[in-house]
Amino acid sequence: MKPFLSLLFICLCFLQGEAQLFTKERLINNENFDKAKLSYGYFLGFNNYDFNIDYKADVEDIQVIKSTGFNVGLIGNIRINDYFDIRLEPGLVMSNRTLSYSGTYFEGLIYEEKDLERELRSTYIHIPLLIKISTKRVDNIKPFVVGGISTALNLSSDQDNPDDNSQGIFRLTKNNVFYELGIGVDIYLTWFKFTPSLRGVFSMKDEHIEDFDPNSPWTRNIDQMQTRGFFINFTFQ
Repeated sequence: MKPFLSLLFICLCFLQGEAQLFTKERLINNENFDKAKLSYGYFLGFNNYDFNIDYKADVEDIQVIKSTGFNVGLIGNIRINDYFDIRLEPGLVMSNRTLSYSGTYFEGLIYEEKDLERELRSTYIHIPLLIKISTKRVDNIKPFVVGGISTALNLSSDQDNPDDNSQGIFRLTKNNVFYELGIGVDIYLTWFKFTPSLRGVFSMKDEHIEDFDPNSPWTRNIDQMQTRGFFINFTFQ
């Protein structure tokens, strides 16, 4: 997470400096930008997804090895007033996680090293509906908080796959529901509005699908498995 925060800080410093570094006067960029009832844009960003796993029995936890993923999508914004907006942000989210098991899960069984890991590559069509609550604009900056719910379709879920972990396939549910909370800051530049933001996403559904064998070492001790993670998005409007 530290590289992401460093990148965010550098972008904030650079963009704010671009607007005001070479003048003593506080120039107001795009003064009427937020007056439009409807506005549009797009975003690019990064994600880091994890799993929150609840267990049936108290044994060694399954380790989740996380990787940085990528987000891209569109934004539709409806202005309510100077402080409240409603946003729809459909996008594509790509993530990669690996479940790492200890040998205790296979006690009494014959297994290979490859059986101790299950790679889960996920490609989501992610659609959040959010409420954005902003502060009063100060010069060319306006901080905000955002929250709401989202639905996601996991195109890589393997939900309907007739194979399971005995053939190396860890199946997840295709549809999911999240709640989201985040913070960010609108930065008004000469020609457009740039918005870096941080957001946490938290699944409200159990995502794992049990193997056909009720004694499967991969799923028998999992009670619930829910996605959690965070986004760093850079929005252009």
